[in-house]
Amino acid sequence: MPHIKFFKDLTKKSVPEAGGKGASLGEMTNAKIPVPPGFVVVASAFDRFLKETQLEEEIIARLKEVNPDDTNSVDRASNVIRDTIHDRPFPKDLEKEILTAFDKLEAKFVAVRSSATAEDSAIASWAGELETYLNIERKNVTAAVRTCWSSLFTPRAIFYRHEKNLIDHYVSVAVVVQKMIQSEIAGIAFTVHPVTEDRDQMIIEAGYGLGEAIVSGQVTPDSYVVGKNEMSIIDINVGAQSKKLVKVKKSKGEFKGKEDDSANEWIELGTEGEKQKLSGKQIIELAKISANIEKHYKFPCDIEWAYEGGKFYITQSRPITTLKK
Repeated sequence: MPHIKFFKDLTKKSVPEAGGKGASLGEMTNAKIPVPPGFVVVASAFDRFLKETQLEEEIIARLKEVNPDDTNSVDRASNVIRDTIHDRPFPKDLEKEILTAFDKLEAKFVAVRSSATAEDSAIASWAGELETYLNIERKNVTAAVRTCWSSLFTPRAIFYRHEKNLIDHYVSVAVVVQKMIQSEIAGIAFTVHPVTEDRDQMIIEAGYGLGEAIVSGQVTPDSYVVGKNEMSIIDINVGAQSKKLVKVKKSKGEFKGKEDDSANEWIELGTEGEKQKLSGKQIIELAKISANIEKHYKFPCDIEWAYEGGKFYITQSRPITTLKK
């Protein structure tokens, strides 16, 4: 399958074809880190789609019309480019490749994530600029891939191009399709304290439900500080979480993108949200996994994790780009 690469066939050197996320997931899979199985629709699939639909010139022209000081011009360009990407026919052979790969995962639901080929590179960190869709079913997976492609041109991503002087750079996008973990608890781990920059301290943030709610800052998570040398818990701060994001019991039909996130719903937590999310034993288990990831990469890592059925899974790892020393 020329446009599909499974995680086992990717390494950290695969950024040009798999983007930052895809390359990282491949690297960790091969390092025996507990990563849910998945594959990447490589960037050449998007490049080919643009060529076949003759969209390249139109996108370049629309981006040149943008004045970053005029929000309306950014919104206008974004809407036109995204609508055009959505309206063009999806290549039949590519759709067949994606569905064949999906079936090999033996998963009812997947997470579909954009992975820009410029991501986490020296010139830019695209993390958080592009879109992720959770609990996508087989019938909607190609629509989600297309929407990830078009998220390269959200207003936020267009602003980001201007801010980083990337407007004349060709940025492509791969798409990660990964077996969905229905996390009871999820969160983030920073293997170096992101505020004090203490190299012997890591911070773990944890909340109930799907991790997207924490990554996007929509809930207040617990925060645990762990000393890496001794693997001991230094501080626990329990966050009062009022709601959690979970998969809906029954799909509401066709996938329509971010504005119709019908696969997931918010549930009120009440007093349950005031409890400590991870036990001391779980905190140390996750800290050890996170320390192993940092040891493998040999740099401080920003890690996304999920916990389901008594097991931790790593769904993403990238360099911490904010450290000064």
